[in-house]
Amino acid sequence: MTDSGSEKTVPAHKIAGSKSIPFRLIEQKEEANSLVIVLPGAGYTTKAPLLHFTTGLFYTKGFDVLHINYTFSREEMSVLSEVDFTRDVQHAIDNAIKNKKYRNYYVVAKSIGTIALSHLLNNAMYKGAKAVWLTPLLQRDDVFNALVNSDHKGLCMIGDRDSCFIEERFEKLKKNQNLILKVIDGGNHSLELDEEPIKSIEILKGVISNINEF
Repeated sequence: MTDSGSEKTVPAHKIAGSKSIPFRLIEQKEEANSLVIVLPGAGYTTKAPLLHFTTGLFYTKGFDVLHINYTFSREEMSVLSEVDFTRDVQHAIDNAIKNKKYRNYYVVAKSIGTIALSHLLNNAMYKGAKAVWLTPLLQRDDVFNALVNSDHKGLCMIGDRDSCFIEERFEKLKKNQNLILKVIDGGNHSLELDEEPIKSIEILKGVISNINEF
């Protein structure tokens, strides 16, 4: 990632009835008409390899990059409402881009971020947006159904050693012509190989290349 762009980092503030989410908007030097929204995992932050390099990739393509930096305790995760979560994510997005006029959207979601992505795509704001699903939570009906029925162009990547990989459900995704599907042999929930750091770097390179071509 380059440091040449300007950034806006906004801390969380108390909002009645919701968990306010901090965000970071990385802007091009010149006004951009394209935005990528990055929704991280619960413990897999935007600084982790997949999302760090995704950020750099889109920035060099001329996109503004919006990181939605939620954090959840184990207790909060156990009672997380997808409706409240999605509402709070959208609120953070609205706050970040309230003075912007983007015409082109990508949304990159990792793990728990795919819960919000599943519901955000119903918003007219994202009509025509492209979606990158990294290790989606296929065990969840809302995520699975969103992928099966999505009319958005999508790139879905998951490892076959990921506990969220359900082969029967993944096979059903192949019926959706809008999806490009990639299974990482031996990949875990971080799309890495256990105890294989060098090979994991090769996988990372492949994943970022796939996103680049999408």
